[in-house]
Amino acid sequence: MPVKKSAKKIKAGQNKKRNYLGQDDLQKILDQNISQNALTVIEKRYLLKNENLEPTETPLEMFIRVADHIAKAEKLFGKSDADVKEARERFLKRMLKFEFLPNSPTFTGAGTKLGQLSACFVLPIEDDMKSILKTQMDMGMIHKSGGGTGFSFSRLRPENDVVGSTGGVSCGPIGFLQMYNDTTEQIKQGGTRRGANMGILRIDHPDILKFIDYKEKEGTLSNFNISVAVTDKFMKSLEKDEEYELINPRNNEVTQKLKAKEVWDKIIVAAHRNGEPGVVFIDVINKYNVTPEIFEIEGTNPCGEQPLGPYESCNLTSINLDKVVIDKNKKSEIDWEKLDQITRDAIWFMDNVVEVNKYPIPEIEKETKFGNRKLGLGVMGFADMLLHLGISYNSQKAFDLAEKIMARIKRTSHNFSEKLAHRRGVFPNWKGSLWDKKRKKMRNATTTTIAPTGTISMMASCSSGIEPIFALSYTKTVIDGTPFPEVNKYFKKVAKERGFYSKELMDKISKDRSIADFPEIPEDVKKIFVTAADISPEEHVKMQAIFQKQTDNAISKTINFKNDATKEDVDKAYRLAYKLGCKGITIYRDGSREEQILTTTKTSKKKISETQSAEKILPRERPPVVSGKTYKIKTGYGKMYITVNDDEKGDPFEVFTSIGKAGGFFQGKAEAISRLISLALRSGIDVNEIIDQLKGIRGPTPIWGENGMVLSMADGIAQILQRHIDSKRGQMQLEIANGNSHNSNNPGNSKNLTLADLGDAPACPECGSILVFAEGCVKCNSCGYSKCS
Repeated sequence: MPVKKSAKKIKAGQNKKRNYLGQDDLQKILDQNISQNALTVIEKRYLLKNENLEPTETPLEMFIRVADHIAKAEKLFGKSDADVKEARERFLKRMLKFEFLPNSPTFTGAGTKLGQLSACFVLPIEDDMKSILKTQMDMGMIHKSGGGTGFSFSRLRPENDVVGSTGGVSCGPIGFLQMYNDTTEQIKQGGTRRGANMGILRIDHPDILKFIDYKEKEGTLSNFNISVAVTDKFMKSLEKDEEYELINPRNNEVTQKLKAKEVWDKIIVAAHRNGEPGVVFIDVINKYNVTPEIFEIEGTNPCGEQPLGPYESCNLTSINLDKVVIDKNKKSEIDWEKLDQITRDAIWFMDNVVEVNKYPIPEIEKETKFGNRKLGLGVMGFADMLLHLGISYNSQKAFDLAEKIMARIKRTSHNFSEKLAHRRGVFPNWKGSLWDKKRKKMRNATTTTIAPTGTISMMASCSSGIEPIFALSYTKTVIDGTPFPEVNKYFKKVAKERGFYSKELMDKISKDRSIADFPEIPEDVKKIFVTAADISPEEHVKMQAIFQKQTDNAISKTINFKNDATKEDVDKAYRLAYKLGCKGITIYRDGSREEQILTTTKTSKKKISETQSAEKILPRERPPVVSGKTYKIKTGYGKMYITVNDDEKGDPFEVFTSIGKAGGFFQGKAEAISRLISLALRSGIDVNEIIDQLKGIRGPTPIWGENGMVLSMADGIAQILQRHIDSKRGQMQLEIANGNSHNSNNPGNSKNLTLADLGDAPACPECGSILVFAEGCVKCNSCGYSKCS
């Protein structure tokens, strides 16, 4: 896509000291730094569009819009027009050179009626219905504005606990967690995608065991990441192999004691199975809480890198580290002064964002703008920087450099925030804060965070966050569906210089995630150009811990495991993360979900060959006489009658469904579903597997039935099948959490979950390319789709 040039000109502002760049000069800067893929991402994601979804601005005009809007904050501090122009050009040049980029909501909200610029929010949930419903509404407003939300459900009384006002019983945290998830399903984030959430429950909550296993089930909480808030007290009990107490938050009474190791092992098994739940070390987080007298931190944003108090928000910006590497006398080195300058400009930019932001609800404006003014400056392009310098990601040299760089950013950002405090005033909650006790005036309670950079790193054509590169050569699919090869620029340069470059080799490498087994490539090159598949979990954790040591907030990073990793391997990584001072951990075991997000050609071929070698399954013939029951269920399309017939063993054998008129649309759909169910049952497929595939499928007209919500015809049939098999076990009522049949547990089902089970498809929903799991989030490397940023 060629860069479009606007007909209008930006007048070159002028003061006594200097001339400002005109639009042609700015366009040249952008042209020198932008890639074809970045242009595609910008047009798809960030350009303002008319009612026909046609762009109404060019990429350059988008950057100008953002810089203009953020620079306007200077006026609020009594600055002159010349000062505003100075800030505008400084911000604009940094972004046009992709030296730093703010989070996605800043691009979509700046200079628009929406005006919401932040990515991270945490909302409180108190143990009463008014608070629960208000937070549900606030969540919807935040998602509508483009933000993601985090919650701690730990204050809610447990399931089946007494509700004094009604004399009934509570549905517990999980019931309301599901309610929030269903609300999110109906609201598109920023008008483009569904919102992302984080749900946290303390390790000492009475419902913790159910929470740990809750996302094992198909389609459950597709709009939530979940994490267990683990305390220091629990970790001590684990170390001593002791019991610990579960406490009812309604009255702070101990409900029971559990073996710490048994609960910990349950977390490890679940994480090994499909990566969830993650863990946040909540006491470690609060150890670094800058304003402990104001609140205790209980929750984080969706990817866990931003711990926040109730109603706090945070805007994020990331420095492209590859841009601070300079080539001098045939040698690459870091320009430390340039890094300092970018850091100062980024903090300046972000503090202005706090001023001009339009907050989605008044409480958030109060806690952010007139409370702690938290900032989250992080990095991207770290892996590219290492390759540029010829340093292996998993080397001691890389670990040492990581600490040196992040320490420099932290120190520089703190010093500049202090400078801003003398100019603009300290953050309102400064009195009594840890900064007050250190006698250091600060404009912002925090300044640094390592956030996911899924889409903005694609704009900058650099690696994501602090993650290693995923692959050295791969195929991208552009917006029109045309595939084209993409080779890491530093690998390509070395390959050509060393004489082993060829298109055939690059194509071969694109079919594998590592070059370790390629004899054509020199050993010293292999050692430097490692990918995520080459790095051990311990090295991943160590890198996260090093960055955490020099970061105010927290880190968004995925700890990658090979498919054959054991539960003991996962256990080791979780314990190591705590030992090294991480504030949380998210892991992903390659292939742990049947619908693999990080798919390689080798893996795909293996699965195909295994499938082809299996015997074909033929359905059993239908006996002359069968018996069964007919059920009636109310759906959004009318009453549906479902007959379930059993075989001679009393197991479900076939299903017939009737709804509406014969030959009608709904009857045809119901008949098709029933025929396929019957075929599966007669072929020996476990009925529980069929139920898991159907329940939770949402149609356009969900409706409340006698036993809870019926989401669709398929969901209704699944409910009846469940009722049918439960009745045979003497259980006449479904185990329903918060009135939703698709919440019930099925202990007998132990299949490995698919990515689709978690509400995601292995293919990007927008361009069809393979999704990648990194930085604790799901993203697409082809079109820029990201669930979290």
